[in-house]
Amino acid sequence: MDANTFGKIFRLTTYGESHGPGLGGVVDGCPSGIPLDEACIQQALDQRKPGSGPASTARKEPDTVRLLSGVFEGRTTGTPIAFHVDNTDHRSRDYSTIKDVYRPGHADLTFDAKFGFRDYRGGGRSSGRETLSRVAGGAIAQQLLDTCGIDVLAYTAELGSIPAQIIDPDGAEARAFFSPDPDAPALWDERIREVKKQGDTLGGIVEIQARNLPAGLGEPVFDKLDARLAYALMGVGAVKGVEIGSGFSAARSTGSRNNDAISPEGFASNASGGTLGGISSGQPLVVRAAIKPIPSISLPQQTIDRNNRPTEITIGGRHDISAIPRVVPVLKAMVRLVLADFVLLQRRMGR
Repeated sequence: MDANTFGKIFRLTTYGESHGPGLGGVVDGCPSGIPLDEACIQQALDQRKPGSGPASTARKEPDTVRLLSGVFEGRTTGTPIAFHVDNTDHRSRDYSTIKDVYRPGHADLTFDAKFGFRDYRGGGRSSGRETLSRVAGGAIAQQLLDTCGIDVLAYTAELGSIPAQIIDPDGAEARAFFSPDPDAPALWDERIREVKKQGDTLGGIVEIQARNLPAGLGEPVFDKLDARLAYALMGVGAVKGVEIGSGFSAARSTGSRNNDAISPEGFASNASGGTLGGISSGQPLVVRAAIKPIPSISLPQQTIDRNNRPTEITIGGRHDISAIPRVVPVLKAMVRLVLADFVLLQRRMGR
């Protein structure tokens, strides 16, 4: 298996499986002298760890991170930064009954088709637990972005077909579900409990913003900033769609309404979402990701086994009801990784 590394200059390589001894990663290309300790990575990991809230799996993992290299006296050394997190509460027996059966909505069938073998314990490398390594890498990336004054925010714009009515990104981190709306968590909580009783799951929409982004990041052809962002976010298993700025609503608009008028004082609007021609405009970056419902449901589903025989499956074990809110810090991390990479690419050009 290749393609376990993300980035060109600021590169994250991840390793590990959901039910193996642990997971982790290596960040290469981070400049020296950047403040970094385990606490800043732990804070990010605590936002996505399992076991809290009505939408979360019952699996309890402390997700305690250990920095193994690349840091001395609280600063990066310029050498590879390795980190590791132990798995402590994996129950592989929960999956023994489905080891020869393909779960609908999961990567079981395609993984088997590619490799002729799969780790059925929670999905192996295809498990959502792999994303903890991305969150850790994104936390390291944010330490670099901090030196440039760039801030990345993420929040839940919609959950279970119930949209947030108020958008207050700055308060989202302190609210349940990373909600930008003080009133939305109660509605979302009620919806989740209702669907959980039915044995079903929910999807939603997450929005990510980057502030204080300088103009000029990105390339005009194949390495567009928005193209890399879409690639990064679509690389998260739960994501089925990405919008930049006005996104799909631009298809139903007109040029006169969708264009951002420019004056000596700046832009009149931000339908472009902070990018023009694949290059950052200096406006806030605005990206949205569509999150599918968790495919592990307790309702009966039709499927096949490895011998192509039809069968029915009911999935037990411990699973989230929705990828939200735990996916929110994952998507924020992917945007952080993209921006850190583009900042270093721009520095390489001497700009």
